Amino acid sequence: MVSEPEREQRTFIETARRKQIVGAAIDTIAEVGYGQASLARIAARIGISKGVISYHFASKDDLIKQVVIDVVEAGRAYILPRVFAEPTGPAMLRAYIESNLAFMREHRNYMVAVVEILRNGAFTTDGGRRVDGRDVDVAAHLLQEQLARLQAGGELRSDFDPGLMAVVIRAAIDVVPHRLVLDPDFDIDKYAKEIVNVFDRATRGGGTQ
Repeated sequence: MVSEPEREQRTFIETARRKQIVGAAIDTIAEVGYGQASLARIAARIGISKGVISYHFASKDDLIKQVVIDVVEAGRAYILPRVFAEPTGPAMLRAYIESNLAFMREHRNYMVAVVEILRNGAFTTDGGRRVDGRDVDVAAHLLQEQLARLQAGGELRSDFDPGLMAVVIRAAIDVVPHRLVLDPDFDIDKYAKEIVNVFDRATRGGGTQ
């Protein structure tokens, strides 16, 4: 029988290997495109056999689904603490926009890989979806709820529609990955500064502090 420490060690090693494979898949897709990112090519990137990938993932579809999950989870882990560390509504909104864009700047390959998957591999071979378009709607809905809460607390202007504002803010953020594909030198920091100022004025009625 396998002891508990041995089982935990095995689980740790397998988890680490899966993350390594997912990271290699992201970098490979970002470098050569979705269509050229074969399992053999991904395996070669980290010096393992294709069979090792097949041991951890049932298929390329399975691996690509995990890529999307890991990117989304990494984004949430990066963004949420920065947002909720802020003491005021305007500061939280500023942190929300800045941290979304900073994550994209610091993880350019994640963004390029997701754009590639959306363009060329959104559907699995059996017709299922790897990327659910409702994720964008969920993000906008959660932002809408937060904006409405801050309005109710008197921290933001009460005369804008939180649903429409959430859609516009998300659109300004979500265009950036596509821009990074077209223009690797795109200045995210400058862009962030501009749209933070725009939405600060739109939700507070004044300039930034």
